[in-house]
Amino acid sequence: MFGRRKKRTARFYDKAGKIPVIRSSICTGEQVAGFKDPVSGKFDELMLIRGGSDLAEFYSQCQVDENDIHREW
Repeated sequence: MFGRRKKRTARFYDKAGKIPVIRSSICTGEQVAGFKDPVSGKFDELMLIRGGSDLAEFYSQCQVDENDIHREW
């Protein structure tokens, strides 16, 4: 109940026609991972990146390769 975290399960996300993106704030350094529609420019946030472990979790959950990620500021 208190102090226990639920184990995160892999999220199903339709990646057809979407680009994996990490948005970084210039001012605060906050990073958010998600997918962007290249046609409309709409960004769908999936998770907040606080460190290398969160980034590795994003790669494994969404089956994304590190070379496919684009960064935006």
